[in-house]
Order: sequence, then C-alpha cells, then structure tokens
Amino acid sequence: MSGGEHSDRTELSAEEREALHSVELGVEWLHRAHGDLVEFHHKTGHAMDHLAEAEEKLRACGHTAVADALRDEYLPRGVIDEDRWSYDVLESYQDGFLSELTTFEERVRNDIGDGRRHVTERRQEREWKRRARDGE
Repeated sequence: MSGGEHSDRTELSAEEREALHSVELGVEWLHRAHGDLVEFHHKTGHAMDHLAEAEEKLRACGHTAVADALRDEYLPRGVIDEDRWSYDVLESYQDGFLSELTTFEERVRNDIGDGRRHVTERRQEREWKRRARDGE
C-alpha cells in the first residue's frame, strides 16, 4: 500500500494515531536539525575561507607571526576537538542518529499503520472534505 492510500480494514485508534504522529513529528524535527547542521557546515566553511584569505593578507603586509598562527593553529583545526571538522559532525549525524531514527519511524509506521505516512493529517483531510461535502 502506498503512503497515499487509506485502508479502512486497519482503522487506528486515537492513541495509535497520536503515537504515530508524535514519532513522525520527532523525525521531521530531526530533519530540520539536519538542515541546521548543513547550514553550520557551510557557514563554518565560509568563515574558514575568509580566515585563509586573512592569512594571505596578513602575510602580505608583514604580519608574519599572526599569519603563521592562522596557518598552523586555526586553519587545519577541526571544530570539535582537533580533528573533527564540520563535515565530520554532519556525516556522523546523517549516517548515525538521523538514519537510525528514520529507519525506526518507518518500522513503527509499518507495524502500526500499514506503512501509511501522515495518518493524522489524512484523517483531518478526510474530515474537512466530508464537512465541505455535507455542508456542515
């Protein structure tokens, strides 16, 4: 059954719908957090590009000691610890936490809701369409 179909043979209880909805919303928020991590990664990269440019400019105007500090201490350094760069953080999140919980959410949907997504929203849509059709 595709996510867009509805089967009356497996009508969910209100509690099951709420539970599925909470799991789905949790994963949707994880996807939002993923977007923030992508933004963090890109902003960090842009900042480092500016610092690399600053190293060249500082060196060109005779400030070798601070240019060397940028080159040796900060540009090669990771954002977490010495060796974890922003892409490492992003990949760890994508490949671990996000992937695992996305798989969990799919398992819950398959076990409880016949694989249907957005069961709460689909029920609301059917109700609003029924009300419009019946003039309520």
